[in-house]
Amino acid sequence: MGKIAIQLYSVREHTNKDFLGTLSKLGEMGYEAVQFAGFFDTAAEKLKQVMDESGLVAAGSHMPFDSLTGDQLNVSLAYNRAIGNDLIICPMLPEEYRQDEGGYYRAAEELNEIGRKCKENGFTFAYHNHNMEFFDLGNGKRGFDIIFEETDREYVKMELDCYWATHAGVDPLQTIQAYNDLVVSLHIKDMKIENDVKRSIEIGKGMLDIKALWETGESVGVNWYIIEQEQFDGDPLDSAKENVVNLRKLIQN
Repeated sequence: MGKIAIQLYSVREHTNKDFLGTLSKLGEMGYEAVQFAGFFDTAAEKLKQVMDESGLVAAGSHMPFDSLTGDQLNVSLAYNRAIGNDLIICPMLPEEYRQDEGGYYRAAEELNEIGRKCKENGFTFAYHNHNMEFFDLGNGKRGFDIIFEETDREYVKMELDCYWATHAGVDPLQTIQAYNDLVVSLHIKDMKIENDVKRSIEIGKGMLDIKALWETGESVGVNWYIIEQEQFDGDPLDSAKENVVNLRKLIQN
């Protein structure tokens, strides 16, 4: 059975001010794992200490593309190893790779090399989508297709953001089924449409079939279900608590 975590971008308003204190609060809420979106110049040893004290483990790290290339990759892997994380995720390609089909082919080549080095060092490497990877590049080809067709399945796994796939008009359930065991992690956030604008909302208050996403993920062996939210009507920490409570209720019914 996959495990539940929170993507810390969801509580960036708090981590920007008090990174370690926010981790402690999430542990108190009952979260068992966090997925990182920056480390705020925190020493790895100190971060690991606070994680242990808070009962938290790592559910992956979103690492900027430039931290995954050249000599910087070794630095990034060493830090993640020290905090007990073995899942490295590229959260977004630099803009120059997202302009055309050729850019995505170049990106796939580089992602494959990053993934190869990650695997050699005992890490799993995955790519996380937004909506732009599903845009038609002009001949029916999408960046999403190129990335996962042109990389080795052993080196580059998938973290499917179900919200952004839905935002782009793509069925995340079909995508999970199509890519099957390539999917190691799902970003779970609900969607609401207000005044014809799509926005994220607390789990259970939107239009996504969260239970079906969980069940489909379980059928292909997804390891992590990562709660994420990007827009809020109140305090993001209150939403974080509501999200984990609601998700647990949904999957138990």
